[in-house]
Amino acid sequence: MRRRQFIALLGGAAAAWPLAARAQQGDRVRRIAVMMGGRNADTDPEGRAWFSAFRQGLQDLGWVEGRNFRADYRWPAGDLDRMRVIAKEFIDLQPDVLVAGNTPAVVSLLQETRKIPIVFTLLSDPVGTGVVASLARPGGNATGFTAFEYSLAGKWLEILKDIAPAVTRVALLFNPETSPYAKHYLSFIETTAPAFKVVVTSASIRSVGEMEAAVTAQAREPGGGLVVLPDSFTFSNRSPLIAAAARHYLPAIYALRGQAVDGGLVSYGPDTVDLWRRAAAYVDRILRGANPAELPVQQPTKYELLINLRTAKALGLTVPPTLLARADEVIE
Repeated sequence: MRRRQFIALLGGAAAAWPLAARAQQGDRVRRIAVMMGGRNADTDPEGRAWFSAFRQGLQDLGWVEGRNFRADYRWPAGDLDRMRVIAKEFIDLQPDVLVAGNTPAVVSLLQETRKIPIVFTLLSDPVGTGVVASLARPGGNATGFTAFEYSLAGKWLEILKDIAPAVTRVALLFNPETSPYAKHYLSFIETTAPAFKVVVTSASIRSVGEMEAAVTAQAREPGGGLVVLPDSFTFSNRSPLIAAAARHYLPAIYALRGQAVDGGLVSYGPDTVDLWRRAAAYVDRILRGANPAELPVQQPTKYELLINLRTAKALGLTVPPTLLARADEVIE
């Protein structure tokens, strides 16, 4: 009996050890530093949706801000210099986990630390940009979620031609400083363009003025259209971009739903709110002891097609019923 009692006591103690460890872990207030994508949540509905999904995801996993963790949020709005400044500020805070909302944000953080764990989201090419060694085994201090793959470029071209069949010239619009992966999209879309009888050119811009000039140049001749790459600069400055495209009656397809919601003609891309919610789960795992080097980079599981009928009508376009039937959301 004494032996059985000893084994039972030992088993009970072993079962209690993880609980005790979790209790001790929960006693210390953790710190998270987050470099969000987009504009400030106070003024940007899309950024607010990302912000809310991330915070709710943490709360669902037991992390209550002010109780067992503190958070610092920054909104660089596609400004690369600002991202670098924020990255230095964050390292000085010595957080337990860093979170980056796009490629230039995570690159800025990696330039400052190779030790503090980083969870990223909305990246296009984490391997090609050197953020991770591989998707299956990142190998460093960063892991997270990709948002886009290069094959989407062909899908953007197909959708644009479906909604605006008169388009014969497409400019791929991007800021090279905030989308270092743009050349891969360009290469893919150039390969698929002949099938759609479209000529593709590169429209590299670095300021709002250059962006508006590129739109104006593309509209000078008939048959012009735009494919706007997933890019923190073009997304943060989507209002002047959408206004310029409308002013010149230029059909454009975007990668992020917020661009269609705000007046862009059409958008197709991953459910970014879902990615931010899932990012909270990786933060939780790292706070509980997981090694980011061993957490595989995950890809989107949900994609959204949004069509802005108001904009289509303003451009004199008739959206095919088959395309409307495929849309996840139609803005009227």
